[in-house]
Amino acid sequence: MSVAAYRELSPPTWRLRAMREADLDAVMAIERRAYPFPWTRGIFHDCLLAGYPALLALEGETPVGYGVMSIAADEAHLLNLCTAPERQSRGLGRYLLRALLRMARDRGAQRIFLEVRPSNPPALALYHSEGFNEIGRRPRYYPAHNGREDAIVMAMELLPDAGEAGMPPR
Repeated sequence: MSVAAYRELSPPTWRLRAMREADLDAVMAIERRAYPFPWTRGIFHDCLLAGYPALLALEGETPVGYGVMSIAADEAHLLNLCTAPERQSRGLGRYLLRALLRMARDRGAQRIFLEVRPSNPPALALYHSEGFNEIGRRPRYYPAHNGREDAIVMAMELLPDAGEAGMPPR
C-alpha cells in the first residue's frame, strides 16, 4: 500500500507523507524542541538510507510530527514517534501511530515493539490506550540528566489484514 493510502487516517488539517532527506532540517528542529536527548541528523539519515518506513505529518505545509520504524520478517519496531511540543495532546501522535501500525501490518508485521521512557507518562498512556503491553525493561537504556534511565519495552500483536478488527479503535 502506498503512503497515499495512509492519508485517510489524518483529519483534514493534517497530511501524512513519506519523510525525505530534504525534511531533515524541519525534523531536527522538532526533535530538538521535543526531547532533552534528541536523535542526531545522522540517525535519521541512516534510517532513510536503510529504507525504514518514515512518515512526516504536516499542518498545511508545516512539519508538525513524524514517526520512524523498522520492519524485519514479521516484526516491526517503532523507533521514534514525535509531535512538535506545541501540537501535543491534540491527537496527532495517535494518528501517526495508527498510520504506522497499519503500515507495519500491511507490510507483513505480526507484532510491533517499542521502548519508552518511564518519565514520559503521555506516551505511556497513548501506547497503553492503543493496545500495547509492557513486556520488559531495558536497564539504563536512555541518557538522562541524572545519568541513565530505564526503558519500558512494550509490544502489541498486529492481526493480519483483519480490517478494523485487527487495529485499535479510532
